[in-house]
Amino acid sequence: MTGAGRTALAGPPADAAAPGDGLDAGALRALLAERDRALSDARAAQEEFLRAVSHDLRAPLRHITSYTPLVRELVEDDVQGLQGEARAEAGSFLDTLDQAARRMGRMLDGLLALSRIAQAQLDRAPVDLGAVVADVRHTLAGAAPGRAIDWQVAPALPVVVGDAALLGLLLAEVLGNAVKFTRDRAPARIDVDGGTAADGTAWLSVRDNGTGFEPARAGALFGVFQRLHRDADFDGMGVGLAKARAVMQRHAGHIGITAVTGEGCTVELRWPAAPAAPA
Repeated sequence: MTGAGRTALAGPPADAAAPGDGLDAGALRALLAERDRALSDARAAQEEFLRAVSHDLRAPLRHITSYTPLVRELVEDDVQGLQGEARAEAGSFLDTLDQAARRMGRMLDGLLALSRIAQAQLDRAPVDLGAVVADVRHTLAGAAPGRAIDWQVAPALPVVVGDAALLGLLLAEVLGNAVKFTRDRAPARIDVDGGTAADGTAWLSVRDNGTGFEPARAGALFGVFQRLHRDADFDGMGVGLAKARAVMQRHAGHIGITAVTGEGCTVELRWPAAPAAPA
């Protein structure tokens, strides 16, 4: 790394002035008011984005999915429709159009979910991760009946301070991926472990023996719409891990993933130590 690179990455010097240093009370109030206006503008921009995703962008998609069957009827009409190979080709085009429109609708759903996570009001309380894992496992069993999965869950998972609904969404995405990507394993095995470190930080890991992936591509998985498998092999939009990362960011935590191709992957979650209770 060059000297310029080191300078760019270094933190501020120890004697650097904080933004409010040297300001009187009136100037500080003005600075806080400016910050509040900036936050308000950011919230308004997010609300506008939500409105566009939930309404404006969906309207043309509804038109496409509504009119595609009508065009198909015209194409397949024995009297005035196309014939032979032309009819088959037109039908294939309409299939692609319909699938693309529905896929875009699911992509919009994913963006909407991410925006809602970012805007959600956190209801912080102690959350028993063991209980959350049990609830998610029950839901996944109903969604994948007949699957034989060897679950190995540690008897005492940590309790963290956070929003129970968002943490439930987080573990639904992580455990759901483990179930999905072990679909072709016999037996499928999912290990869930966790604990609390000496410094008070909590951790939880989910390890499976599924398909895995190339380790060098791990970082890309947390991006929106990033996928490593074909739709024909595993369904999904590539938003699940992006949502998981967003939840961990809201909790000032960290999520990481490691894998070996053909041998499964491990997702690691870490939460900061809970603040001490006031005396």
